[in-house]
Amino acid sequence: MKIGVAGSVGLDHLMVFSGKFTDSLVADSLEKVSLSFLVDSLDVRRGGCAANIAFGMGVLGLNPILISAVGKDWPDYEAWLSRHGVDTSHALVSQTLFTAHFMVTTDQDLNQIASFFPGAMSEARNIELQPIMDKTGRFDILVISPDDPEAMLRHSETCRQSGIAFAADPSQQMARMSGEEIKLLIDGAAYLFMNEYELALAMQKTGWSDREILERVKVRVVTLGSKGAKVETASGDFVQVACPKERSKTDPTGVGDSFRSGFIAGLAWGLTHERCAQLGALVATYVIETMGTQEYRFTHAEFIARFAEAYGQDAADEIALHLTQV
Repeated sequence: MKIGVAGSVGLDHLMVFSGKFTDSLVADSLEKVSLSFLVDSLDVRRGGCAANIAFGMGVLGLNPILISAVGKDWPDYEAWLSRHGVDTSHALVSQTLFTAHFMVTTDQDLNQIASFFPGAMSEARNIELQPIMDKTGRFDILVISPDDPEAMLRHSETCRQSGIAFAADPSQQMARMSGEEIKLLIDGAAYLFMNEYELALAMQKTGWSDREILERVKVRVVTLGSKGAKVETASGDFVQVACPKERSKTDPTGVGDSFRSGFIAGLAWGLTHERCAQLGALVATYVIETMGTQEYRFTHAEFIARFAEAYGQDAADEIALHLTQV
């Protein structure tokens, strides 16, 4: 399966606050919030939604095509992704701007407050899909992850016009996009990825009901945090999977991206939606156990053993047939 992954590439500034954000919020004064948190640590790691998703697929043995606008500081990051199985040859390199920066603080309950500076990502609206496919071949599926909103909308429209299956993943851009933009992005998607809050926000902004959103896409995947994920269709297909038990809760940044990488990898292998969601949940578990979105490691044997522990040996044997390059 030929997979394109469009979206952001960035550097993550990961900070840890030892208290709880909620202890500093005053219910009657939320319209005048002015807070500063003294953090205990700062880590700078590679990140960005598209890069995280593509990295996860590469680690699982696929060769996704990254479609992103990157900064003039790209060479080191490019070498890293290429070494981990990602086709980076079609990234648009800015001549003037640096790669995007994501700054996030996580409290002891794993709640997060984040900001994102787009940098070179603002040039993603200049990327055309057709010239890329002229070189790589037609995509079987395009993952449209958080990016410059104009680029996201153009990619989804191109996919609809060309009959290319796409996975819509608005996530972090939900707050910035209008209801009409969200409608344009997700309408006709083969897969729609959201968490519970993002689904509620989409309903509020678009005016569509839960059912109406479900009917606009072929398959909706809603992540449920520690409760796993559910996969559903308007025709009544439904499956919910649990998360494997994590060995530590180190940092949640990139967990959603890694879930998507595992899920799409499962689709590429022709697995059921249940297996796809289980695969995504295990990759996400590896991420929450590490500091950084692309720092997790596992061997073939380790991955299969943990999969069997979480979902049974028969399920693990099914995964093992495809996990041949780890």
